[in-house]
Amino acid sequence: MDFSSPKISPRTTAMAIAATCLALIVTQSVSAETVNPLEKDYDNLGMLTFFTFFVGYIAMGAAFVFFLVERSNVAPQFRTTMTISALIVGIAALHYYYMRGVYVDHDVVSIEYRYMDWIITVPLMALKFPSLVGKDAITDTKVLGMGFTAICFVGALIMIGFGYAGESGMMNATLALLLGGMGWAMIIVATGTPFTDGLGVDNSKIADELVWSTNALRAFIVFGWIIYPIGYLFSPEVNFSDAASQETMAVLYNIADMVNKIGFGVVAWMGAKKATEMMANA
Repeated sequence: MDFSSPKISPRTTAMAIAATCLALIVTQSVSAETVNPLEKDYDNLGMLTFFTFFVGYIAMGAAFVFFLVERSNVAPQFRTTMTISALIVGIAALHYYYMRGVYVDHDVVSIEYRYMDWIITVPLMALKFPSLVGKDAITDTKVLGMGFTAICFVGALIMIGFGYAGESGMMNATLALLLGGMGWAMIIVATGTPFTDGLGVDNSKIADELVWSTNALRAFIVFGWIIYPIGYLFSPEVNFSDAASQETMAVLYNIADMVNKIGFGVVAWMGAKKATEMMANA
């Protein structure tokens, strides 16, 4: 009789971890006081704000479970990419849970929770590139002593730091927008665009099966992130428009987060799956 311990596959382990995390999220959610949004007497914009906070929280949580489970279905060299994808949406789901709660309980859209989320998740989104395309495709080019990773991290800190300074009233909103845009530009220069090489990425060394996903990630950064400065313009503190309100700002930011954070992970997963299949058939 064999009394040795049964072997547990990585897929089973990942599913167990994902199920546990999902159970914790659901338990935390249902343990809180249930609020009927109709009792809050929201107007249409207020109801849309509540809806996007709630859907954002659930969608990010579901994406977290999906990426964690799929981690075992890709080749080992792509599992870090899937881990980063899971971390991004998992961290966002937690922050969305609290942002939703603050809005329901106090009728306030919290920029503090928003920027706490971004200061963690934006650098992680930029780091998808080396984890997906491989270290051979990352160049040795340096600017002011900074390589690819440092440029992306510093760019993210500049973008998020000045964004918060402008929205919180710590500095002139227009100046903060322009300075924050410099951080965004740094990330674009390092990673490239769907049409050009990046300063830190050599397209010729990216595997053919990963080219589409790499360019899709770039498209999210170049085009998808445009929604964020638009949302910034509708911040009550910035007040660049008569339509500025915390609800309008929140809806735009919530949509941008769902599109970019989940979309970022999905296109990376698609590339990893395609590359894994190519390797299996080789």
